[in-house]
Amino acid sequence: MPLTSRNAIVGALTGAMLLSLVVPAVADFDNPKAHKPPEAKPQRRTAAEGIPPLPLPATPLRRSEKKRQPAPPALVGMINFSQSQFRVVDGQRVAAPIFPTTQIDIERLIKFANHRLKIQYRYVPTSLETFSWDPTELPLLYLTGWTPLPELPEATMEKLRRYLYDGGTLVLHAQCGRKEFRDSAVTMIGKLLPNRPLAEERADSPLFNAYFPVKTMRFRIDDKPFQQTEPKLYTVYLGCRPAIIYSPIDLNCGWDVANHPIPGGVLYHQDDALQLGINIITSTLANFQYARSWGTEKVYPQQDDRTRDQLVIAQVRHGGDWDPTPHALPNLMKYLQGNTTLNVQFKREEVDLADVDVFRHPVLYLTGLRDFKLNDAEVARLRKYLTSGGVLIADAAAGRMEFDAAFRREIARVLPKQEMKVLPLDSPIYQMPFKVRTVDYSSIVKEQNPSLNAPRLEGIAIDGQVAVIYSPLSLANGWEQLGFAYNRGYGDADSLRIGVNLLAYAMTH
Repeated sequence: MPLTSRNAIVGALTGAMLLSLVVPAVADFDNPKAHKPPEAKPQRRTAAEGIPPLPLPATPLRRSEKKRQPAPPALVGMINFSQSQFRVVDGQRVAAPIFPTTQIDIERLIKFANHRLKIQYRYVPTSLETFSWDPTELPLLYLTGWTPLPELPEATMEKLRRYLYDGGTLVLHAQCGRKEFRDSAVTMIGKLLPNRPLAEERADSPLFNAYFPVKTMRFRIDDKPFQQTEPKLYTVYLGCRPAIIYSPIDLNCGWDVANHPIPGGVLYHQDDALQLGINIITSTLANFQYARSWGTEKVYPQQDDRTRDQLVIAQVRHGGDWDPTPHALPNLMKYLQGNTTLNVQFKREEVDLADVDVFRHPVLYLTGLRDFKLNDAEVARLRKYLTSGGVLIADAAAGRMEFDAAFRREIARVLPKQEMKVLPLDSPIYQMPFKVRTVDYSSIVKEQNPSLNAPRLEGIAIDGQVAVIYSPLSLANGWEQLGFAYNRGYGDADSLRIGVNLLAYAMTH
């Protein structure tokens, strides 16, 4: 569930299981990871070159020279802050970085990923002053530390925000689980994307399933015995992909915490963290082209035109990620206009349920990725809307189970005496303008259920007419046609055909 207060994440992390996760107070915390130097860069030597000829009878000598290895492409940019501050140590004034960090974890993760995934990537140190802000140069930015983050100027925040919308991914993790970093990271995320919720990832997230099925993870507080927990990641979504990934527990890939616990630290077991890190890299790579396409703004050419007697789609705003597929309705309406005689105006209106006017909006569309909850006024207004002849079309973006559970719960509050049932194949919804008998599903659905080839929509009928039409498998990702790798839904062509049938039914019944 999205947290109403981002700072709530910092205090309790999540749930009763981690309520005991209190980092012991350690004055002037000394991070032992910081004392481990980065690995030397690989070098190639050759003995095939000699020095210039020497006067006889001297014998020419051969020498070995270091040769730079061809660099593989960069995947991860590790953010370093160039500023320093001065401190007095043993009576001497010495310079110290304003934000200390280490490379130990990302070094080990990249090496493990290259070996396990049979890829060849590298990480590179970068700074916010020198980075080009081009995701094609560095698809993933990585930020870790154990002290408070420096406050970034608004100009830098705007560049970072643009980087995320252009397809980049930002990963932050609290080294040693230190509260000092956690507090500042959550604050920075809130300023970076203030209108998008930072919320906990659930079990069906690709971040927990992209390569390794990560169900539980071991973590250690101080030198206490390891405990088991569900993996804890918090994310901010742009579209259907996590653009910001934040871990309040140390994503420990490079330190042997089993044999060398860190006083004042909270760290995942190295083996478990490596698996989770592989999933983060895998999903980032798989999402990259989708993220780049999603960042290209789609516009409704008739958005500002005065509404005529044409179809205008009203999309419902709610408390969750209510607009993960903003390109879906433009594509659907364009397809509708080109394949039917319906007169379609390219326009979408965003509405609050408390303000819904049944005569002004004959069709409502509702989607999302995560949990959401309607207030009592919204429940009452939606009930009145549906019982007065309005039609609600809803689908779970990317087929996410968290939204599915939330929608079923909330629609039961709206229509408590009605039951949502699977629509039979002879339903009018499958008859016109396209006769739909069999459909193609996305790769994930076919892998999970190879025998499924029939459409599966659910609905609630009021006075003999279907007033609520719901798809637990995504239609909107197919409408967008952006090739989202982790879509649990219909294939693009069939999602468009079903979408046209839904709108045609809603307008003619």
